[in-house]
Amino acid sequence: MAIIYDEIMKLESKGDVFSYGDRETMLYALGVGFMRDPMNEAELSYTYESNLKTVPTMATVIAWGQRTLANAGINYLMVVHGEQRLTLHKPLPAAATISADGRVVGAYDKGAGKGALILTETVITDKATGEKLCTLGSTIFARGDGGFGGPSQGAPEPHALPSRAPDMTLEADTRPDQAFLYALSGDRNPLHRDPKFAQAAGFPRPIIHGLCTYGTACRAILRDVCNYDHTKITSFDVRFSAPVFPGETILVDAWKDGNTVSFRARLKERDVTVLNNGKCTLAA
Repeated sequence: MAIIYDEIMKLESKGDVFSYGDRETMLYALGVGFMRDPMNEAELSYTYESNLKTVPTMATVIAWGQRTLANAGINYLMVVHGEQRLTLHKPLPAAATISADGRVVGAYDKGAGKGALILTETVITDKATGEKLCTLGSTIFARGDGGFGGPSQGAPEPHALPSRAPDMTLEADTRPDQAFLYALSGDRNPLHRDPKFAQAAGFPRPIIHGLCTYGTACRAILRDVCNYDHTKITSFDVRFSAPVFPGETILVDAWKDGNTVSFRARLKERDVTVLNNGKCTLAA
C-alpha cells in the first residue's frame, strides 16, 4: 500500500473506551523514574494510593492502543515518532474510564526518498462526566512514504528555544531496566527490550522508549520547577531527536519566561541532544 492523501485525511477513530486505575497511575510514575529515593515524600504522592497524584505526561498512555492510523497505507517498519504535543484541560484523575476520539489533521510530503510527516490529534474525555481531560498531538515521520503527492508545506513549526544560556539544568537518571518497567504502561515494542531485535534495527542494544524520555523530562520539570505540583503543567510539547540507552543520565536545559518553560534534553554520558524544541506551559 501507499499513502493516498484524500483517504488518509479522512481517517479517524471515535468513541474508543479505555479504563485505568491507581495501579496504572502508580506504574507509570515508576516507569518514568519516580521514587528512586524511598524516603522522598513528595514523590510518594505519585506512587502511593493515598491521595494519589498523576504525572501529566501519563496522558500519552491512558488510551494506548487506539489505532487512528490503522489503514493509513504507511510502511510501519520505517516509522519513527517525530513530535509529541499535550494540552491538559484539567489534571488527570488517578482513575477513570475515558473515551478517545482520534483523527488525522495533516499529511505532508517531503518528497520521494525523503519521507512524509503525518499529524494526528486525539481528544480524551472522562466518560462518566463528559468533561474534556486532554488533547494529544503526535507527528510521525514515515521515512519510507515520501512522494505520495501531498502538500510539502504547512506543518507546524517547532517551538524556538531562547538564544541565551539556560536558566537551569536539571538532572534525571534512568535505570538499566527502565524500558522493561515503562513497557508495562502499554508500549511493548521489542526494540526496547530484546537485544537481538534492537541489533537487527541497527542499535547496539535496546533503547528507551521516546515517550519514556519525554516523561522523564517531565519528572525533572515537575520536581525542580513545579515543586511536585502536577496541576501547574497545562501543556508539554517536544521534538524527538535521538534515542537514550537505559542507564544513561538525562540533563534537561530549561529557560523560564513567565508561564513558559522552554527546554531541551541531552545526555550526560554522550554529546547528544535527545529532546529538542521543548515547551512546557504553566498554569497562570
